[in-house]
Amino acid sequence: MAEPDYLAVNLPLWDERVAIHVASDFYDVAGFKAGASSLREFELVEVGAVTGRRLVHLQCHFGLDTLSWARRGADVTGLDFSPKAIEAARTVADDVGLTARFVVADVYDAATVLGETYDIVYTGLGALCWLPDVDRWAKVIADLLEPGGFLYLAEFHPFADTLDETEGRTVTFDYFAEGPQVWDEPDAGSYADPQARVRHTRSIEYAHGLGEVVTALAAAGLRIDFLHEHDYTLWPRFAVLERDGIAYRLPAERPRVPLMYSIRATKPR
Repeated sequence: MAEPDYLAVNLPLWDERVAIHVASDFYDVAGFKAGASSLREFELVEVGAVTGRRLVHLQCHFGLDTLSWARRGADVTGLDFSPKAIEAARTVADDVGLTARFVVADVYDAATVLGETYDIVYTGLGALCWLPDVDRWAKVIADLLEPGGFLYLAEFHPFADTLDETEGRTVTFDYFAEGPQVWDEPDAGSYADPQARVRHTRSIEYAHGLGEVVTALAAAGLRIDFLHEHDYTLWPRFAVLERDGIAYRLPAERPRVPLMYSIRATKPR
């Protein structure tokens, strides 16, 4: 049986959700326009100073993280496969007076479409699950980087994806699942607004273990500078999680498990 066309299924879903996300409290566009940053503190520490550096954000959605790096002095480019998302990103950039290049393209075509190289490739937080082939993705990263440049990836931990959604205590899903995972959640709305009314509810996603991601980057010729695992996440993926500022953590009496991870990988000179 032929595999479903993940781009044809996922694009209408993401196009539809752009307007929902722009209007949501989750993204707080009004706060961003008033000067807030959408970046997380650990990202700022792990990426370091970006002033004057050329940064490309892959799978940028409607660009708040991209533009937050611009506010910190980076020369930024954002790329996403959703025309609606890129249209919204350009509108936000114009509204706040930030200079940024936004391009509509599939991430696998990024090196060809963008036609230039960068000091930093930034990506993550719910991005990799939409890509079927991380080996191909890692080769694109290597092609986009200047020698001495680096990838920074912050992502939700694949082990957390195996746990039940209520208590986060029981392994329910296969960590080593292969192939496309087809989901249809007609009553789920969007992660940014669970009550939103949506027409496109079917998605195709892919599981990528931590070893798979690290190995793909190493095979593409990148040097792993660090791999950090974090005991908190940025949304209430389990009902039992407790909010701590912008973070969500397991109750203090519970054993901790990794909920996010971050990788920095450099292209040798």
